Amino acid sequence: MWNYHDTEWGQPTHDDRRHFEFLVLEGAQAGLSWSTILNKRAGYRKHFAEFDPVEVAKFTPARVNKILQDPAIVRNRMKVESCVTNAKAFLAVQKELGSFDTYIWSFVGGTPVVNKWKASKQIPPRDVHSDALAKDMKKRGFKFCGSTIMYAHMQACGLINDHLVECFRYSQVAGLKDKKRTGSSRSA
Repeated sequence: MWNYHDTEWGQPTHDDRRHFEFLVLEGAQAGLSWSTILNKRAGYRKHFAEFDPVEVAKFTPARVNKILQDPAIVRNRMKVESCVTNAKAFLAVQKELGSFDTYIWSFVGGTPVVNKWKASKQIPPRDVHSDALAKDMKKRGFKFCGSTIMYAHMQACGLINDHLVECFRYSQVAGLKDKKRTGSSRSA
């Protein structure tokens, strides 16, 4: 968990595959601990085609049944089937807007929301940005994308900086520039 916090969580990403990875993982996490999902991340990577939405969109019911046999993932049929549904919706967003990244970042005006929390208990489970995103995603056919799940996604992918102000990552993440617009090839 510390390595994830110290190297990944909250770092702005503009990589569509990374966004799809977190849609899969955050949906799987619903009702469970994040540490459980991080411990199963390799299983998800293996079974969900390295988080390639094009491949996941092609999954058949037989493939879903096979995936559900492996304890390396959370074996919840609705969650696994939602990954296939979400892959199709994800591709539709890409086709419409050019990238999922363009879509999701529009909900924060293209710039990370930088909160100034001093204690973990101040961090909300959702906000107006995740409410709007979840509502729109539901209209587009996404599953397991409620406001709390999407808030966690927005935190993980750096759309919302919820590191506490005294955390060493707070200023590091808050100081990151939009890598897409500054020309950096690093996406996460």
